[in-house]
Amino acid sequence: MPRVMGERSTVVPQLAEVFRTYGYEGASLARITEGTGLGKGSIYNFFPGGKDEMAAAVLSEIDGWFREQVFHPLRDAADARRGVMMMFDAVSRYFESGRKVCLVGMFALGHERDRFALKVQAYFAEWVQALAVVLERGGRDPESALALAEEVVGGIQGALVLARAANEPALFMRALARLRQRVA
Repeated sequence: MPRVMGERSTVVPQLAEVFRTYGYEGASLARITEGTGLGKGSIYNFFPGGKDEMAAAVLSEIDGWFREQVFHPLRDAADARRGVMMMFDAVSRYFESGRKVCLVGMFALGHERDRFALKVQAYFAEWVQALAVVLERGGRDPESALALAEEVVGGIQGALVLARAANEPALFMRALARLRQRVA
């Protein structure tokens, strides 16, 4: 029997896992109800706009988490090196040391890319920019700071894909360690 859930916000993390597991296209209503434990009526009560609204809510939650845990700490860190190391720690936690794929990255690659292009582009642009700002504060010139920020964010994303493909989360952690050294 489907359960009753009091708040939409408690459903969003469950939806994220459904999208992460099956992708946007594969996240059927049956899989969504199974993954959330809610009936169709409850799902559409929380998300009258359907799957697009569900995905937008998930992307907004991810964006909020990264703003709070990664982007703002990078920009606000008094010590640039510490800010960067905090970013690596947060990223490791968020992606469960390589066991959890980047849902925003999945949305960037799938057929849904155009549907959510602005949110996806903004997420990656803000991450690169926040990292470049702290790297500049740490003494790098603007051009090399931006290039290194792009390399690091790309390296994190690539390591997630490679770890997933190899079914070896430790690969992600090894890549993070190399990226930490590269930035230090």
